[in-house]
Amino acid sequence: MSQTQQVAQAQSRVQSLAEIWDFDYTSINDITGLLKENGLYMTKKFGQNFLISDSALNKIRDFAKCAEGVRVWEVGPGLGALTAKMLQSGARVTAFEIDRGFCRILREKAFVNNSRFTLVEGDALKNWKTVWQTEGTPDVICSNLPYNVGSVFIADLIENRCLPPLMVYTLQTEVVKRICADTGDPDYSGFSVLTSIDYENKEVLKLSNRCFWPVPNVGSSVVLMKKRPQSQVPDEIAVPFIRTVRALFSQRRKTVRNNLKTAFAPEVIEKALNEADISENERAENLSVSQIAALTKALYSR
Repeated sequence: MSQTQQVAQAQSRVQSLAEIWDFDYTSINDITGLLKENGLYMTKKFGQNFLISDSALNKIRDFAKCAEGVRVWEVGPGLGALTAKMLQSGARVTAFEIDRGFCRILREKAFVNNSRFTLVEGDALKNWKTVWQTEGTPDVICSNLPYNVGSVFIADLIENRCLPPLMVYTLQTEVVKRICADTGDPDYSGFSVLTSIDYENKEVLKLSNRCFWPVPNVGSSVVLMKKRPQSQVPDEIAVPFIRTVRALFSQRRKTVRNNLKTAFAPEVIEKALNEADISENERAENLSVSQIAALTKALYSR
């Protein structure tokens, strides 16, 4: 990088910092005062809890490898605590926020005219595909995800094959356990399979309930999802593979054969199980990704 480019980047960083308001995101008094001043209140409907630990915010930003020019999506920025950290690192942040009051603060106070910040107002589950089609896959998705939409949003990305190189999420600890679970683990589920197709997943941080306000009734953890060099499932069977996973895990207590009955004829199931060398009395939680892939090929080979 030339000296001229370095100077330009430094000037851009200084300008970006000047466009971020000076607000103490760790102060409950400041947060409640801001909410009151703007006639706002927390709502359970959107699963809102502010992350107020500066140390945790710094660690999450660092896990996401935010740096100059990195394109980041953030879902549910709230008042912008994590957003500010990422912008200060030089990242370009596209934030999806459903709460109109928070949108007003983000747009009119927190990041006014900040060229690195883009606000997408409305439900991220409905809006992300439009942004994806327009701007392509981001380098990173980093979010303190609202508890009520976390797993749904992640599943939607993977099922639609929007696969950023890196994703970092703060979620309920029980959801993180499911993401990181392996074959035979008590937490292993269809969601475990889905999130492991293209990603290597690791719980990297446990967060005390006191890191949040209001204090949640559930534990929280940070999961790092790093894209695999090569998917565990060939592209040509990715869509039917996901359908097979849904069928296999539709009812946890039932056998593979009984769960598949909802989607396939008995003779097709019998033939496919034989080809994949899987017992009809096996249960889905004992099947690896490679076994499910083999079963998928057999089920859809006709």
